[in-house]
Amino acid sequence: MTAVADTRVVTDHRRFRVGEIWRIARLHTVNSNVLFGVPWMILGVAFAVSAVIALIVQGAGVPRTEIQEGMRYSWAVISPQWYLVAVGVQAIAYTFSFALGFGATRRDYWLGTALIFTIVATEMAVGIATLVQIEKATDGWGIGLSMFNALWYGQQGWLVDFYTTFAFQLLVLFIGASVTTVYMRWRIKGMMVLLFSAVALLLGFVAWMTLADLWPQVIAWLASIGIVGGFSLLLALAVVFAITGYLVIRWATPR
Repeated sequence: MTAVADTRVVTDHRRFRVGEIWRIARLHTVNSNVLFGVPWMILGVAFAVSAVIALIVQGAGVPRTEIQEGMRYSWAVISPQWYLVAVGVQAIAYTFSFALGFGATRRDYWLGTALIFTIVATEMAVGIATLVQIEKATDGWGIGLSMFNALWYGQQGWLVDFYTTFAFQLLVLFIGASVTTVYMRWRIKGMMVLLFSAVALLLGFVAWMTLADLWPQVIAWLASIGIVGGFSLLLALAVVFAITGYLVIRWATPR
């Protein structure tokens, strides 16, 4: 007599497995300093350097108002952005294979990654927008420093500062992550094709804009949509990178 085992395969057909998505988000925080510590350390170092510069210039007799106006063109407030591109790269490179090895689907993995990116962007946006307001209220921390109240910050209130930071953070994180999915899928050949294609498209775009004398129109249009409109474009671009990364990672091969 032959015994036949009736094995039923149970598949979770729910579109979003909240528990699994949250598990992936927590996976990215195993070393939480990478996401939540180092960016603020970079800002702290930039703040210390900016403060020393402000004190030196003030000691040389330069009026505080001139110091603040000059430092508004400093890029110190966005110094963590370049690091966050690398964070996006590491988030995929270090956890993708591990997550799939423990049964996560690619969809849940990408949604969990998007969730932790959103959390990081939110907490940094809240922090920076709040520091801008504190800096303005204390007249540059009492020394005429203008680090957070710089570039486009401090012009239209806390909410706009929050929104612009949030959009910028998401963009750089998803750029790093989506580029890494190309490597996970096609390795070095894919990265070379991506690099040369991006350079060719950029040069072609610049040449077309220059030869057609369209730069004044583009600049005028960007000025007309304002800060919020401009960063809405960056947020839309972040969504494009997020969707592209998901489409690529569906076919990526774990290492």
